[in-house]
Amino acid sequence: MAAAAAHDSGCDSELEDQSYQEPAFDAFMCPLTKQVMHDPVTIETGQTFEREAILKWFRECRDSGRKPTCPLTQKELRTTDISPSIALRNVIDEWRARNQDKELEKACASLSSDLEHSEDDALRALVYISQMCHRSGANKSLVRRQGIIPAIAAMLKSSSRRVRLKSLEVLRVVVEDNDENKEELGKGDTIRTIIKFLSNDHFQEREMAVSLLYELSKLDPICERIGAVYGAILLLVGMGSSKSENLVAVEKAENTLKNLEKYETNVKQMAENGRLQPLLTKLIQGTPQVQVAMAEYLGELALANDVKVVVAEQVGALLVSIMKTGSLPAREATLKALREISSNESSAKILLQAGILPPLVKDLLSVGAGHLPMRLKEVSAAILANLVASGAGDFRSIPLDDETGETLVSEDVVHSLLHLISNTGPAIESKLLTVLVGLTGSPATVADVVSAIRSSGAAISLIQFVEAAHREIRVESLKLLRNVSPHMGAELADALGGSAGHLGSLVRAVSDDRSGGVTEEQAAAAALLGDLPERDWGLTRQLQELGAFRSVASRLAELRRGAIRGSNRHVAPFTEGAVKVLYRVTCALGEAEEYVEVARELGLAPLFVELLQQMSSGLDAVLLHSAMALENLSLQAGRLTAVPPEPPAPTGLLAACVCFGGGGTRPKQQQPAPGTCRVHGGFCSLRESFCLVEGGCKAVERLVALLEHADARVVEAALAALSTLVGDGVASVEEGVLVVGEADGLRPVVEVLVENRTEALQRRAVWAVERILRVEDIALEVAADQTVASALVEAYRNGDARTRQTAERALRHLDRIPNFSTAFHQANKAKGA
Repeated sequence: MAAAAAHDSGCDSELEDQSYQEPAFDAFMCPLTKQVMHDPVTIETGQTFEREAILKWFRECRDSGRKPTCPLTQKELRTTDISPSIALRNVIDEWRARNQDKELEKACASLSSDLEHSEDDALRALVYISQMCHRSGANKSLVRRQGIIPAIAAMLKSSSRRVRLKSLEVLRVVVEDNDENKEELGKGDTIRTIIKFLSNDHFQEREMAVSLLYELSKLDPICERIGAVYGAILLLVGMGSSKSENLVAVEKAENTLKNLEKYETNVKQMAENGRLQPLLTKLIQGTPQVQVAMAEYLGELALANDVKVVVAEQVGALLVSIMKTGSLPAREATLKALREISSNESSAKILLQAGILPPLVKDLLSVGAGHLPMRLKEVSAAILANLVASGAGDFRSIPLDDETGETLVSEDVVHSLLHLISNTGPAIESKLLTVLVGLTGSPATVADVVSAIRSSGAAISLIQFVEAAHREIRVESLKLLRNVSPHMGAELADALGGSAGHLGSLVRAVSDDRSGGVTEEQAAAAALLGDLPERDWGLTRQLQELGAFRSVASRLAELRRGAIRGSNRHVAPFTEGAVKVLYRVTCALGEAEEYVEVARELGLAPLFVELLQQMSSGLDAVLLHSAMALENLSLQAGRLTAVPPEPPAPTGLLAACVCFGGGGTRPKQQQPAPGTCRVHGGFCSLRESFCLVEGGCKAVERLVALLEHADARVVEAALAALSTLVGDGVASVEEGVLVVGEADGLRPVVEVLVENRTEALQRRAVWAVERILRVEDIALEVAADQTVASALVEAYRNGDARTRQTAERALRHLDRIPNFSTAFHQANKAKGA
């Protein structure tokens, strides 16, 4: 920068030497200074000098002890009186004016000529104008009157960087301390041209431009014009916060922005571009009218979450105060601002601490004279929905009224909210439903809301919203019903299954494929259907008659094939709900044979096996219900397998030999017929008989993999499904154990027992291990593992009665407990002999 400045200075001197002026007469020159005089005076000898120069001569004579003399004649003077040479001064001034006019004409001509061929002329003209303005402030006005400012401004578009840089510098000099020149330069599109330099790659042009803008911004009307140029404030904000710009340029940009803050529209633009503090300052310090304007601006901004926290900290309490006591326009502006900043957990917490909840709920629920108009109740409802959804407050402990102690989840307040939902427009209905969704989504408050819904009899009304015309209302009502379904599932099932056709609406919502993807409404509807009591056989029959299972299975299959698109946040809950709906079919397999046919037709067993591949997706509920469904299906395999007929019994002589042992031998143990299932003893398939063993379906392997899942419920469900292969309903428990072993599942089952994560899982693991230990070779191998025996002893000591009995049998397999019943039987036999 210093080198560039030195280079520019050298260029200026060279250009100055090449300027053309009318030569000065000798009489114009001061003998002492050798310069043209400005204030000529005459002394006693008649010689003329520059006033300051001759007075300095007289002082030097006096100081040296000499008598004053004439510098030219060396004659002693009797007096040091001087008299102004007015005539000469006028002549000199006229000469200067002629030269100045001549130079200005040349400068103007140079600036107006073809710059590609007269760069030096243009630079010479700019240097002269700069020097002239530095000499006298009056010359700046002369430049304006001569119409040179527009000519200089035109140089900003020159193809020569030297000319552009010099033009920026000269314009700054011309407008400095001269408001009329600032106003002149602000005409036309010159401001826009200057601002363009802020995005230039050349750092000197950026720095010169921001320095010029800073000078211009000292005039209020120019501030407004700068802000009106699209992108100007953004560029200044960027430069003012830059870490790579020259510090002087950063300071100039910052000071320019401070000058621009005089206009509210500029403040708004700064806020939109991340410079929010000026707006907050005006909101805090401004008049009521300014506060309203700033609040309106704040409500229009899309703020980042960290900015919302800053806003809440600085003006949250003020906004709450205005909301309580301000005029209607002020309250409207404030509510809109609060709506924006309340949608973040940290900022919502600050607003709750500032006391926003009592006046907000009061405004929302109040009726009669002086109450908020409906359009503002809608905003209040949105704020309340934000506060509840943020999870920032304990709404059971924040009093709405100090006298009554009521809270947001008090019965009367919830009743009022339910009443308002049923008697207002769609916008408020949607937001208030969102409030209830938030309250029922919290374990701390769901019971209070459920109790109020029951006591008000509002369940039917809420269910009716699933058929509302507005999508937002349908979605929020579905979410609310899903949240309360674990607490009032039977009531919802009865209401949905009534004559009003609401259940059919849910099924249609799930199966609607017009959007080409999974919508939020479909995900919510599927989630609600999946959460209804799965052993409500009447509801199951209704769903079957409505074609729900077929529709859900089809949509789920299309989703897995990639034929349906959808965002992850909708696909996940839809998949979970759909799996729960289809799980309902497997719960009804023992109730009616038609559900066996449904499961076969829809291919539910292969589908659930395929869904076990969801281990890495985080859909634990899908894994859980898929494993539970496979347990239910596998339990039916024993009766559904096609058992081949037994071979005929031996007859005649062979039979006699066998019966009496007359020299013959016993036939070998019956071998399974070719192609039959080694576990179930018949002809099996995954799709038709729900056999987990046959067909290379990888069901056993995938269930074994789930035994290492982090969720104990998933592990229990997987172990329960595997246990169906070694239960009483199979043809060969030993073969079932071997099947699990071939899938490397025996050690994981034993590990589940040893880990002892939950009581239910321990009970299930003890049962499975006891079955495994019935195979003698495996029992001998396990007997060497002390940890297994210790885990069984722990279950024997601390389990419930059934678990203790099972653990006892397992310990006998390991010879850790003697078989007293056998010993007693043998003793009695010996005694009888």
